[in-house]
Amino acid sequence: MLNIDDPNHIETTPALLRLGFRPLFLGGAAVACILIPIWLLAWYSPQNSPVLTNAFFSPVIPIWWHPHEMLFGFAMAIVAGFLLTAVQNWTNQPGLKGTPLAVVVACWLSARILLLLPMAIPLWLPALADTAFLLLTAAKLAHSIIKVKQWRNVAFPVLLTIAAAANLFSYYALAQRDMVTASTLWQAMIWWMALMISFVGGRVVPFFTALRLKVDKAQPLAWLDWPVFIGLALIAVNSVAHVISGAALSLLLGATGLLQLVRQARWSAHKTAKEPLLWSLHLSYLCIALALIGMALFPNDPHAERQLLHLVGVGAIGGMCLAMISRVTLGHTGRNIYQGPWMSPAFAAIVVAAVVRALFPILWPQSTQLWHWLAGSLWSFAFGLFLWHYTAFLCRPRLDGRPG
Repeated sequence: MLNIDDPNHIETTPALLRLGFRPLFLGGAAVACILIPIWLLAWYSPQNSPVLTNAFFSPVIPIWWHPHEMLFGFAMAIVAGFLLTAVQNWTNQPGLKGTPLAVVVACWLSARILLLLPMAIPLWLPALADTAFLLLTAAKLAHSIIKVKQWRNVAFPVLLTIAAAANLFSYYALAQRDMVTASTLWQAMIWWMALMISFVGGRVVPFFTALRLKVDKAQPLAWLDWPVFIGLALIAVNSVAHVISGAALSLLLGATGLLQLVRQARWSAHKTAKEPLLWSLHLSYLCIALALIGMALFPNDPHAERQLLHLVGVGAIGGMCLAMISRVTLGHTGRNIYQGPWMSPAFAAIVVAAVVRALFPILWPQSTQLWHWLAGSLWSFAFGLFLWHYTAFLCRPRLDGRPG
């Protein structure tokens, strides 16, 4: 196979375009930092919002834009950056870099900009850019994985292709002003993300924990892992199909949540208190189980269900993204993973933001606007701290001179 670390090769590609994690982690963190304040202004103070108002442009409306951009703008950028970087390690095939990587990033970025332009735009333009971003990423993953016949990872390009189809459908729902369909689609995509986190997290969280703590790694148990994956997949599909309801749905949610807890209990989470890059991963992963169990306890309460979904959106997706981009950036820029910038305040802020956003509106609904602003401020602080510490790392060559 190709040696991707040839010491005689002189790298001339700009540092920011040397591997997928660099531009996509930077872009994903930047939009995470600014999207929430834009959304809160548009929702609670439209008269003071420079964007997302009826007078600003007509095709895009705030209630669609917020979940779409948090999923396909923020989270998908992090997922794509991680996978485009990881596939090089998995397959020993060269990663996407240079002009091809710039094209992928340009597709992602152009969709974000088009949805905020101060004019009425044809929706097919951002839809085309978003779809191209996901399909080009999936194609690169598939090419590398199939070339070395690494079939255990073939699920990742398949999942990205499904995400591209869901994204296209979300644009169709927007064009039809069908916010009911859009809402069910967002719920399905949140559980799609939870499935991705469970799948990838089940590999990396126990591995990183065992490696750092110098303990035996908990080996995967098929009888425990696959019911979790199947349960999350069923919940995602049911968000759109609505074929499971009542006691059966509560049983599915509760059982999947409890199995998640049992699965995570084997990973030595209680030993990670002194390691921010570990406890942040464990707490983020825990949010999935807590959301599932919480929703099982409120089977006929749509308000509670909507709030508890934010345990997954903010705590699991946001927290896992922040922890992983912090860790991956250090490792892939030639730095000591456990001697990086002090990110504990950011990791803690994400966890607190998830609790405030998901639970406080249920407990004290009369102060919902306050809880939204507080959670949003904590979220932006967390990703702002990442940008403060890590932007230079992402824009400069590796310290050890290796490619990537």
